[in-house]
Amino acid sequence: MKIVHFADLHLGVEAYGSINSESGISSRLNDFLASFDKMVDFAAQEKVDLVLFCGDAYKSRSPSQTQQREFAKRIKRLSDNRVAVLLLAGNHDMPNAAERATTTEIFDTLGIPGVQVALKPQLCRIPTPSGDIQVIALPWLRRSAVAVREDMRGLDFNQINEKMSQILTSIIGDLTAKLDPSIPSVLATHAWVQGARTSSESSMSIGNEHTLLVSSIAHSVFDYVALGHIHRHQVLNEHPPVVYSGSLERLDFGDENDEKGFYLVEIDCRDQKRNTTFTFQSVPGRRFFSIKATVSADDLAPTESVLKRLQAAAGDISGNIVRLELTIPQECIGRVDEPRLRQVVQSQLKASYFDISRSIIREARPRLGDVSVETLTPTQALETYLRLKSDNYSSATIAKLAEMGKDIIREVDGALRLDTSV
Repeated sequence: MKIVHFADLHLGVEAYGSINSESGISSRLNDFLASFDKMVDFAAQEKVDLVLFCGDAYKSRSPSQTQQREFAKRIKRLSDNRVAVLLLAGNHDMPNAAERATTTEIFDTLGIPGVQVALKPQLCRIPTPSGDIQVIALPWLRRSAVAVREDMRGLDFNQINEKMSQILTSIIGDLTAKLDPSIPSVLATHAWVQGARTSSESSMSIGNEHTLLVSSIAHSVFDYVALGHIHRHQVLNEHPPVVYSGSLERLDFGDENDEKGFYLVEIDCRDQKRNTTFTFQSVPGRRFFSIKATVSADDLAPTESVLKRLQAAAGDISGNIVRLELTIPQECIGRVDEPRLRQVVQSQLKASYFDISRSIIREARPRLGDVSVETLTPTQALETYLRLKSDNYSSATIAKLAEMGKDIIREVDGALRLDTSV
């Protein structure tokens, strides 16, 4: 029995992309659909029995009609190739109000052959060309769905999270007791499992939320545990396999060094004791690439220096999303021709997208004795400076300089107030 496990498609992410003026479609939507197509093609060519999607079809709870159409096209193609599909609802698929439909619920309404949607915890028995398989489906558990319970009253945020984890663990136990041991069994959930490693820019994935222990899901009755929600693919347990497939496409620079794709899971049912193997199938999507460059204060041609650094990385720039991490002294900011950098990187080096982030080196401001200049008013700074010069000037001279300085400060302040009022 062959299963494709993927998750976190997030159609609708448009960051680091551009809009096609004719079609009105973001270049990033095309990137995500291209990766989706590679997975669908693989499933059809390999005659996969089941595609198991572990949540987050879209970025938004209210995806556009175009995004919904493109997602449906590919699910229909799997159905046409006699591939069973189970769609699990993730946190991005859930509506804000309980009575509103989820983003994938329409597939249940249409009744597309071989396609099931899991909107609540349930045990699904799915017929496939290689026989039946059991899937315990645990979609995202909404806080609002449990916070209204009587036993939740008076609990703080962390206590509610702990209760939610206990509820999920209890549901898994109850559904596990209903499994038929003679049929392959899989647990599929969209959740954060403790010990999972996240990307550095994983704002779309992780917040202050409930978690599950590996021990609460790694039951020996399961042939495979399929996870969604974390965007980095990883294996949390070997026997049984507890696996995050990760996102199908890179979402941001936190995914820069991550390989993206899906898992092919094969369950050998020929012996009395089933054997599971799983292999990661890489999808060569668009890359994110960071380039570091440092400008020195004595560089007379900083723009040319940075261009040389960019041109040296031309092979990594072409067709990719590129970020220049520029470290630059504050006094040199105006000497770097950023429009020219953008023009060269996008027109000549053919970057799909180019951005510049600056790390500015600021010189320490001089101090007057043990007092920092930034903490003083102009009058206080003048008085402090003159006190430090008391060895060079007589007290009468210092008093006269102080009075003249204060007159100048008052004159400048008055002029500034007049200019503002005008």
